[in-house]
Amino acid sequence: MDWAEKYRPAHLADLIGNKTAVLQIAEWAKNWTTKSRPLLIYGKPGIGKTSTAYALANDMNWEVVELNASDQRTAAVIERIAGGGSVTASLTGSLRKLIILDEADNLQGTSDRGGAKAIIECIKKSRQPMILIANDLYGLSPELRARCEPVQFKALPARSIAPRLKYLCAAEKIRCSETAIHAIAESAEGDIRSAVNMLYASAIGREDITDSQVHTSQKDERTSIFSLITALFGRASDDELLRLSFEVDDTPETIEQWVEGNVHHLPDQPSVDRAYRALSRADEYLGYTYRRQYHTLWRYATAIMLIGVAEAAGGRGIHARIMPPERWQKMSTAKKQKAIRTGTLNRIAGMIHVPQSTLRENYLGTIAMLVANDPAGYAKSMTLDADQLNFFLNDKARSAQIIKAIAQEEKAEEKEKEKEAPKKAKKEKTPPVEKAQETLPVLPAEEEPVEKKPPAKTQSTLFDGF
Repeated sequence: MDWAEKYRPAHLADLIGNKTAVLQIAEWAKNWTTKSRPLLIYGKPGIGKTSTAYALANDMNWEVVELNASDQRTAAVIERIAGGGSVTASLTGSLRKLIILDEADNLQGTSDRGGAKAIIECIKKSRQPMILIANDLYGLSPELRARCEPVQFKALPARSIAPRLKYLCAAEKIRCSETAIHAIAESAEGDIRSAVNMLYASAIGREDITDSQVHTSQKDERTSIFSLITALFGRASDDELLRLSFEVDDTPETIEQWVEGNVHHLPDQPSVDRAYRALSRADEYLGYTYRRQYHTLWRYATAIMLIGVAEAAGGRGIHARIMPPERWQKMSTAKKQKAIRTGTLNRIAGMIHVPQSTLRENYLGTIAMLVANDPAGYAKSMTLDADQLNFFLNDKARSAQIIKAIAQEEKAEEKEKEKEAPKKAKKEKTPPVEKAQETLPVLPAEEEPVEKKPPAKTQSTLFDGF
């Protein structure tokens, strides 16, 4: 077992750093009610977000129901696992169940379709505490963020990581110098999990760890594309640019798209023209590469592209935000629109029991007219979100306003039900008062007249036969 899992903190008191955030989480758990909002813990990877959630559950004696990125997180799966868990009580004897949704900002793609909406529905119906964990706060939808209480976790300073590493060395009976400990703590860049993994890798098969052995297992750091673009517009030498391009984990074609997307930051038109000429020439070499499958030409394409654009930039630097390639944004928008269209058609086709192709060819126009005449009614009956409603209305602002009004109406109905629930329960507990039945006086039964029988004859006569 690796040390990151073996020495995972079992209690909130064992956690390192982020004391304010941990206190906020503990206070939330202590005062939790069914009206409390879920927690949204966010921050960079490896700083203790998931460990904090598990430590909280352990301290509060709560059962854990977790759904992470390795699971399929469609609407049906989330409703079955997290949805059921958020309403039903625990069967293990624990007081409550803690619903943990890890990597909530990675709900995307076909495998997670409908997941974000299912989470919102779970939050609405939940009768158990929930914690969402994300690396990027803005990777979640605005509606989901608004329904949660955010808690930020920050990167840990090296001075907080070093004592933990010393504790692990003592527990495993390994000797590690102060210099080596601080080298690991610094190179982890606030990531405690990475620091523990580096120490574990350095300690395999050893009882003593030297500085050189720590260096060989340091965190693998790759040059980002942002560093390359910054150097390209700055005063970096040609050799430095080529070195950075080799360290970037992207192909020359991707690098070219990033450079092209930021050429417009050059201050004058002649510089822009020279930069585009260099990109055009580099693009020819990329074409040769793919046509002939001779990837040695990549190095020439990269050199022409970077050195040519750097010459046009003249070391004046870039004084604006580095933007991703514009074509990526267009492709992303087109992909999102296609997903919305497909999801909307599948939903309606399932409701009216026809194939999607038949719906699209024969009924879509009629349905669009009906939705346009009563958008709120159809959005509510078909449970459409703002994007799906906009597919019919082609008006984002109006669609968002309608969905917001529906959400407010549902919220008001929920509050009204919560107010009526105690009254209804009280009414059911009170036994009904039985009214006394009106009874009529019982009359004595009438005696039936008794027929008098003639006395029995003691002797037969001749007239008995007549």
